[in-house]
Amino acid sequence: MSTTTPFRDRIQNLKQKYEQLKPEKESLLQLLDEAEITEAVYNSNAIENSTLTLKETERILLEMEVSRDVSLREVFEAKNLARVMEFIHNKKNRELNVKLILFLHQMLLGNIDDKIAGRFRQKGEYVRVGTHVAPAPEHLERMIEELFIEYSSDFGTFFVDKIALFHLNFETIHPFNDGNGRIGRILINYQLQQLGFPALIIRDKEKQEYYRGFHEYRDAQNTKPMEKVLVLALTESLHKRVAYLRGDKIIPLVDYAKNLNKPTPTILNAALRQTIPAFREKGVWKIGFDIIHQPLPENE
Repeated sequence: MSTTTPFRDRIQNLKQKYEQLKPEKESLLQLLDEAEITEAVYNSNAIENSTLTLKETERILLEMEVSRDVSLREVFEAKNLARVMEFIHNKKNRELNVKLILFLHQMLLGNIDDKIAGRFRQKGEYVRVGTHVAPAPEHLERMIEELFIEYSSDFGTFFVDKIALFHLNFETIHPFNDGNGRIGRILINYQLQQLGFPALIIRDKEKQEYYRGFHEYRDAQNTKPMEKVLVLALTESLHKRVAYLRGDKIIPLVDYAKNLNKPTPTILNAALRQTIPAFREKGVWKIGFDIIHQPLPENE
């Protein structure tokens, strides 16, 4: 269990608040989830080097025209990923298994590359990510099955660390010819939702930290960097939902800094480290107004 005790306690406390505030506000949570789809789609595709902006992604998902010519592939990548995200939100009680993963991959790559959609790599199909060459195709099914067994039989590890290890191993196996990263991030949220947590967003702006997680794991079996990425993203997601469920007035973080008479960079740094209950909407840092009177922690 690599996640530090303070962060484990913070997540558990936020989850408790989240559960206490949820009753009779499921429709609000549904709206928040729906509002986040565009941002989640944009960030996951941007990590894979999509050229679409957040605004272009939003317009595509709303079936509106985009001001520049974009490739048909990128249009389908946005629409398909949004469909997958909506599906897992509505089907979170289904067992996570190979059949479901293949179905999600079919949804993701349908109309993009039907020859490889919905199946693992086959004989002669090899892939690499940077300097990492993924395992040979003949070992994939066995390795994925072993990954599921390891995940489902581990009852002692802190859940974020357990999900992080699953993600690291899934991406190391790299079972598909294409779409591994997007499917892997989908599975993170599927696992969180099955445990009663909201979805998180791994953002393109944190891509270097995210990639570092894979490098550290492959080079030194160090899981801490990836665990940190997931812990911060989940904490941010919980902060957002608690603020909305409480009925806070949501204000930009720059206004929060002015009210505290603190330098904006100091407050933004605290937000990035999630030592204040800040969160992002369309890339803009915000915070609930009702905590405006609270001083920053002493270490800020």
